Amino acid sequence: MSSIAVYPGSFDPLTFGHLNIAARAAHLFDELHIVVVHNPAKSPRFSSAERVELIRASLSEAGRFGTPMPSSHVSKIVIDTLDSGLLVDYCRMVGAKALLKGVRNNADLEYELPMAFVNRDLAGVETIFMPANPQNGFVSSSLVKQVADLGGSVDKYVPSAVARALAASASNRKS
Repeated sequence: MSSIAVYPGSFDPLTFGHLNIAARAAHLFDELHIVVVHNPAKSPRFSSAERVELIRASLSEAGRFGTPMPSSHVSKIVIDTLDSGLLVDYCRMVGAKALLKGVRNNADLEYELPMAFVNRDLAGVETIFMPANPQNGFVSSSLVKQVADLGGSVDKYVPSAVARALAASASNRKS
């Protein structure tokens, strides 16, 4: 029996912290679905399709910060979107028994824990909390966007494809 996990997030934008979690999870599971989900509480900078493409472009750079990701791990990764509906329904559809959540601090855990209980109650899907790598555990997508918008370098925090997309986005926002 293969083990399948779903790693959901807005990934707006993807950071080295996200890639580190994905690399570590790809080592543990036979298949990992990175799922770009819609969060109604956020206004995304990039469309779901753009975020999927940025994730694809970034996987080759996964070893720059944190855990290296060999090609054997990259081949285990499926990138998908979920723009509506319940995440647990997606888990049922792909046969996943586990959701993967990266946590940077207590606030992340407090936010994620009630959802973990509900997901287990609704569908028997367990949530696995993976602590962030201390090297990039302080970085959030929101912070990265703010730094990029103000003209700062985000090269230490995101893959080069994401940095280029953010620079273009920041430039368009100023026009």
